[in-house]
Amino acid sequence: GALAGLMMILVGGMVPSGILLPTLNNPTRILDLPTSWQVPSLLLCALMCGPRSAIMASIAYLTIGLFYIPIFQNGGLINYLNDPSFGYLIGFIPAGWLTGRLSRQRGMNNLILLTLSALAGLVLLHGCGVLNLIHGSLLGRWDYSFGEMLFSYSFAQLPGQIVLCPAVGILAICIRRI
Repeated sequence: GALAGLMMILVGGMVPSGILLPTLNNPTRILDLPTSWQVPSLLLCALMCGPRSAIMASIAYLTIGLFYIPIFQNGGLINYLNDPSFGYLIGFIPAGWLTGRLSRQRGMNNLILLTLSALAGLVLLHGCGVLNLIHGSLLGRWDYSFGEMLFSYSFAQLPGQIVLCPAVGILAICIRRI
């Protein structure tokens, strides 16, 4: 499960996301979302494989990005520890744990509960990122204001990621039944 989760996170970072918008006059249109499938891939791994696999996939992803290959959005390697987005990457670990833990509770085989589990993980992930932004802003580590970074790293990404949570729930239900 962890290896599959790692591969989903790696590939998900390269896959753009969008939603289908039916129209009356034209064929169905795709609305691009300002996010990739990276975070939803982590949440899907947690829903399908549980907290242990999601944590191992997250740690492997962080290890590869920090020590071997610059695979993160803005690069990688050890200097990435000083990047404002690093708190969001660290948030993969508790988000994977929480989502996976919730998914293992009794009666978690319906779309609403799986979607809510994914949303809980997403909120935790963003909470970790925002805490890092606050910490770095108080220490004056970055040239941008807290508000600018909060918008760039959370508010601009969060709506698209929220929209993908039901899709993650649907995929988890389908894959769990296989």
